[in-house]
Order: sequence, then C-alpha cells, then structure tokens
Amino acid sequence: MSVTPCGKLLLIGGKENKEDGGNEEMREKNNNFRPGEILKLLAGSKDDRIEVITTASAEPDSLQKTYTEAFEKIGYSNFGFLDICDEQLHTDYQIKRASAAKTIFFAGGDQNRICDVLKQSALKYILKEKYINEKDFTLAGTSAGAMCIPDIVILEANNGEAILEHDIKLDSGWGFIGNCIVDTHFVHRGRFGRLAHAVILNQDCWGLGLGEDTALLIEEGSIATCKGSGMTWLLNAEEIGQTNSKTVKKGEPVFAENLKVHILTDNCKINLRKGIFTGASYS
Repeated sequence: MSVTPCGKLLLIGGKENKEDGGNEEMREKNNNFRPGEILKLLAGSKDDRIEVITTASAEPDSLQKTYTEAFEKIGYSNFGFLDICDEQLHTDYQIKRASAAKTIFFAGGDQNRICDVLKQSALKYILKEKYINEKDFTLAGTSAGAMCIPDIVILEANNGEAILEHDIKLDSGWGFIGNCIVDTHFVHRGRFGRLAHAVILNQDCWGLGLGEDTALLIEEGSIATCKGSGMTWLLNAEEIGQTNSKTVKKGEPVFAENLKVHILTDNCKINLRKGIFTGASYS
C-alpha cells in the first residue's frame, strides 16, 4: 500500500492464553506472562464491536464457546461470530456487521480454507477500506488467521532436518501488509526452516515467526511492537550471500549465507520499512 494506513494490524502466534488453566509453570517463571494480555489488544474499549471470523476452523461452534468465555472474562460486552462460507460471500447481513465493527478478528484453523474464501469475498475490499481510513479499526488474526494477512502466505511446508527444494507451497495472501511472510506457533512447532525457506525465495520480505501467546501490533503500516510472553523471530534475507536456491534440484537441500535473525520480546519494536530495531527497556 502506498498510503499510510490509519488502522492497526494485530498478528498473533496462536494459543493467546484463551484459558488460564495449564499455565501455572509459565506464570511462575516468566515475568512477561499476563493472562489475557493479547486478547485485550483487540479493542480500545470493552464496548467496541468485535466480529470473530471462524471460517478457518473445522469446529466453529467449539471455537465460539471458547472465545465467548475468554471475552466475557476480559469484560468485552459487544462481540459476535461470523462463519463465512462459499454460498454466503456477499450477504448484506454479513457485510453490514463487518462494516460496523471496530475489530475484525480471524480465528485459527486451516489457512487454505480461509484464504480461498476471503479472496472471493467483497468483505476483503471493505476491510481494506476500513484499515486504510479508520483510525480506530483493528484487523487481527491468530494462527492461520494471522498467516493470511500479508501479500504472501505459506499454505504447506515440511518441517524436516533440512530445507528441501519443492517442500514448500506459497500463495498470495490478502495483501494488508506487503513486505512480510508470517508463520505461527513458530517455536513450539519448530518452524524456523520453513520460514527461512520462504524468505530465501522472497528476499524482499521479512519472515515474522510468531511464538505462542505472542503478537506483533503493527501501526502506521510498518511500526511493529512485540507483545506477550514469548518471542517473535524476524528473518531477513535481503543481504543473503551464497545460496543454491535458484539452481537446486527437487529433493536436494537448500543452503544460504548471511541470513539475518532478530529476536523480539515484549515491548521490543521494529520499523519493518526501515529495518530499525528498538529493544525494550526495563526498570
């Protein structure tokens, strides 16, 4: 996008602490653990309308129950759920609800399903208008919902011991941010290799590897702040040296020299346009 968006993006790595149970060890050891912190970033006011898009999920009813409990615990009072499927792409009811929302939140599941549906929908164009023009609008996604937000999305990839040629499938995403490729559950599921492969193939893109219960809040289209208890890894292949990525044969391993890595934790910032990193300060 050539203009600076007025709205915000919230990219979440998954497992955004929807439930307190099972986090006792994290609570004891990690000073950055604050229950519900990520979900509290969805809206500026607890009365602001949040629409949760559950299209990516194979179990939308279960997802709705989980988020209802989490939102009510936070104190959100104005939220709803939309399960947009092929035959409902242009219904006035859904368009009106999306148009009136302060936050659109894409839940996780299968990025293939959600990408295909939204690419065909008038909803994408409405959301882009809101993102560009509305200062208090937030477009959020978790897991698969976050992966689809940039220009390029990882649809399939292997997590093997080596990066192998032809073991990754990329496609066009929704295009809300142009110079990034997002991967989620990044640390827990060992996805460094597949995101590295994606940026080696697209050297003008940042690879954003989002840990669980961790998010990047992106303002002004490029100012990204890490939030949450985990890490965001940023991979950059812009100054890559030797690599066989353009000549390697199918099934053979890819190598690369000078792939750069940054690690962000809570309140670290990076300007994705200028590449300027600002570490967090702790008193």
